[in-house]
Amino acid sequence: MAQYDRTVEDLGNVVALEHVNTRVPDQRLATLFYVTGLGLTRDPYLMTGVTNMWINVGRSQFHLPTGKPQVLRGYTSVVIPGREALLRRLHDVAPQLEGTRFAFAEQEAFVATTCPWGNHIRCYASGGQFGRMMLGMPRVELNAPMGVADGIVRFYTRVLETPALAVEDDQGKCAHVSVGPGQELVFRETDLPAPPFDGHHVAIYLADFSGPYRRLVERGLLTEESDQHQYRFQDIVDPDGGRVLFTLEHEVRSMRHPLYARPLVNRNSAHTNRSFAPGHEDQSWSLPIDG
Repeated sequence: MAQYDRTVEDLGNVVALEHVNTRVPDQRLATLFYVTGLGLTRDPYLMTGVTNMWINVGRSQFHLPTGKPQVLRGYTSVVIPGREALLRRLHDVAPQLEGTRFAFAEQEAFVATTCPWGNHIRCYASGGQFGRMMLGMPRVELNAPMGVADGIVRFYTRVLETPALAVEDDQGKCAHVSVGPGQELVFRETDLPAPPFDGHHVAIYLADFSGPYRRLVERGLLTEESDQHQYRFQDIVDPDGGRVLFTLEHEVRSMRHPLYARPLVNRNSAHTNRSFAPGHEDQSWSLPIDG
């Protein structure tokens, strides 16, 4: 009889990383970078005005409301098929983004990009480091102070009840937190000076919605009672003593939230009016059949 490590399939209480939200001051420049440059897709159904846009990345999103720019203290990893096509698109938009903080550079494993306001996004090819993911948001890595990784692991395992592990790698110590199938938050310890928290947030879905809520309320950590399906908190604290370790706003949603598992439109960015072929407009973001 075949033997399997069944623990590999354990997911934990956080079932999905839904979006990363950073404000942008100019929707036109955001369109040039996220849609024309990266080749992602603006959600055609929600937030279709000029004060906000939702950018689809497989089953996840970037949310980009208009306002004073916010910058994630770290980087977001995305999987985008077609490395050479990505580089061509970035070259094409570069002249229109001149004078901003836009930049991109080829690395061995990914293409490092910077949005017009300084957000760092690492673009990986499908079939590489993140396995069978074809299009998606597998990781958000955050620069955290030295000495906090173990406490962050305690917070996510005890308060949110999701798997987390402190790891030493060639870059130092970090906490890996499961936030969905093939998705994680990584808090990397660094002695680099950190800018003050500017209000950006991530959105996650929980299977057990009320248990973490109760534990957050007991610790005085809840910051917003959004509605029946959602609440928010910001401070990640060490359950052993209550010391604040890191601040990142979490928009916490239940699996009864109306937007949970909403199908997202993802276009085939290689498809143009000059190369149009009926039936090839959509980008496959799911796992390949023979994976």
